[in-house]
Amino acid sequence: MTVVRTDVRSGEDRKVRGGLWWPALVNLLLGVPAMVPLFLARWLVIEYLPMDCRTVAEAARPGLTNCNYSTIDHADGVLFLLAVSGLFLLVLVAVVDVLLPLRRGGRLGWWLGAAGLLPVPFVTALALV
Repeated sequence: MTVVRTDVRSGEDRKVRGGLWWPALVNLLLGVPAMVPLFLARWLVIEYLPMDCRTVAEAARPGLTNCNYSTIDHADGVLFLLAVSGLFLLVLVAVVDVLLPLRRGGRLGWWLGAAGLLPVPFVTALALV
């Protein structure tokens, strides 16, 4: 669908690509780098949070049933990467799904609605594994 819009600054008519397929495609492509923070968040929920201990000293206590030294050892790095990659993804999504459509005169609702497609590549990868 092609929409003709008048540019406010120059007064010229210009063609703007419309339709929901473009926001959907862009957000599906953004879902590929989004797999990194989603994978790290999944590790946090499945591996780290259910543990009975949070430090190596607590891991030596008797009676703990769910305490993994390897998980404790990797926790700092994973949490740091989760924070950095999550912040990067939020900035990227804000620029692509909010700032660019507002600047170019696109439909913000379509872009924000298509942002729901971000986890689709991650869920597909989980289903295939």
